[in-house]
Amino acid sequence: MTQKNEKPAKRRGVQTVETGGRILTALLRAKSPQKLSDIADEVGISAAQLHPYLVSFCEIKMVEQTERGRYQLGPFALHLGLSRLRNQNAHRDTIARVGALSDELRLMVSVAVWGMHGPTITYVQEFEDRIHANVKVGGNYSMTVTATGAVFGAFLPSSTTRPLVEEELSNTEFERRAFFNVDEETFQKAKQKAKYNGYAVTRDMPIPGVSAIAAPVFDHTGQIQLVITIIGPTGYIDLASDGIHVHRLIEFTRNLSRDLGYEETALSDD
Repeated sequence: MTQKNEKPAKRRGVQTVETGGRILTALLRAKSPQKLSDIADEVGISAAQLHPYLVSFCEIKMVEQTERGRYQLGPFALHLGLSRLRNQNAHRDTIARVGALSDELRLMVSVAVWGMHGPTITYVQEFEDRIHANVKVGGNYSMTVTATGAVFGAFLPSSTTRPLVEEELSNTEFERRAFFNVDEETFQKAKQKAKYNGYAVTRDMPIPGVSAIAAPVFDHTGQIQLVITIIGPTGYIDLASDGIHVHRLIEFTRNLSRDLGYEETALSDD
């Protein structure tokens, strides 16, 4: 019988398959066809050990050899990638993972996509210690006073978000209900900060005593697909840039984006 504190045994794998995976990863990361010796150095095996792998990969067209005798990923690798893209679903994959994030951080987690009325909540993972926040599936986040809105503003074209921003800023009823001053300059600063940092935070707004951190998820084309937001009591959630909550949310969204085929690069201004 396994003892409570005993670590589970490591699952046994096939070493040759794992080595083959490292070879393909090296070719994936390369920006141009590679010499056999360069691949061997990258993988950490001898050229003699590497060569049979490349022969086999060439046989199944996972790898191809150029006229100059260098190696690059082949057409079968492309078909595998396309198959992955056809079967992926950003929203489904996100929902399958956010429960564990909520349990780990002991916070509410919401998923929002861009809809006809702006940031639209499509999924909410409650935590056992519920907070008084009007976050419901089908509802909308405001653009100008939420972390989620700032992230959408940062990573969507202004032509898409501008009408909603202008509507909120000119809405006297919205301004009357707000517990804080929000104007064009305030929103632009929040938007620019979110783009620079890759995430946005709000403290005690739009609900006093409740704070949030939001971060984007991108697909293989570099387009923002959704925003994940963690929400909790201001006294509990850590909003510091080097805090655990920011760190874990960024790690979570980057891993998810990577699995959707996104390659992180410097983002240009809108």
